Amino acid sequence: MLIKTYICLILLVFSISVSALPNFEVEHKRSAKNFAEIKITNKGSKKLICYVAIDGHKVRFILQPRQPSKWYKATDIRFNYNHFSTWCDYLSLYPEYQ
Repeated sequence: MLIKTYICLILLVFSISVSALPNFEVEHKRSAKNFAEIKITNKGSKKLICYVAIDGHKVRFILQPRQPSKWYKATDIRFNYNHFSTWCDYLSLYPEYQ
């Protein structure tokens, strides 16, 4: 009985933490000049703070609810989608960017 209680408690904690993640989508494409491009779309109802990084250059931006970012382009045609790094989190957790 005690084991079932612990298992239920653990499942409850993990199910809550999974739903707390921001909901965003990353899209990749090639431009007409064959440069790799990336766009992030906020699928949730809260503002997100995000960055897109490639080759050590990081661009931070605020993403409004249910809105896409602009397309961010690589600086060289040798870069592909594997060279991009992205990150997003809720803006309310980072008051220094508000």
